[in-house]
Amino acid sequence: MGIEQFEQRLERLVEGTVAKAFRGQLQPVEIGKRVKREMDLHCIVSIRGRVAPNSFEVDISEEDFERFGSFLDVLAGELVEGAQEHGRESRYKFLGPVEVSLGVNPSLNRSTFNVRAEIVEGDLSVGGSLVLADGQRIDIGDSPVVLGRLEDCTIMIEDQQASRHHAQIQRHDEAVWVLDLNSTNGTKVNGARITQHRLVDGDVITIGSTAMRFEMD
Repeated sequence: MGIEQFEQRLERLVEGTVAKAFRGQLQPVEIGKRVKREMDLHCIVSIRGRVAPNSFEVDISEEDFERFGSFLDVLAGELVEGAQEHGRESRYKFLGPVEVSLGVNPSLNRSTFNVRAEIVEGDLSVGGSLVLADGQRIDIGDSPVVLGRLEDCTIMIEDQQASRHHAQIQRHDEAVWVLDLNSTNGTKVNGARITQHRLVDGDVITIGSTAMRFEMD
């Protein structure tokens, strides 16, 4: 999901019969854009790469809070998904799961809001999935996921640069790892050749000319 699609989905939250209630008022897309901006502003550079905030607290006025009503949970979910996608597209790293909370600040006037962004370390070891070039998603469970040219591989890679059993992805020590299985042409993560690597959200694994993205649950 690209950023434009994300903003379109936020706009569609208030389409139809409820649109009149939001005319001239605070729009979900405004909050989404601010969350992305705060992520960019508070991103830091570390030995792990560019680490971005993953915890966002959004305060809105009492009037807007009541107006959003039943949309609040849906809006929070959309904001989380949009923040994750922005992080992937920007090649940011998260130290914990992305979370967005929506609350009330009585001192705020209608259509005004505040966003606080923080980097909060948390458990990123729950699991994840591989997103292939065609959009197919392969969940990482308790059994290792083997990548290679042979038909007995979990993910069969039709690439002449891939070895028969090229690499393996598995959960170990409350993390997800990719291991190169002594392949001929090597395995890369984010462009760098690896023998083993602890995966984080957004890492891109490349075998030959075949790339796939790892996403945390």
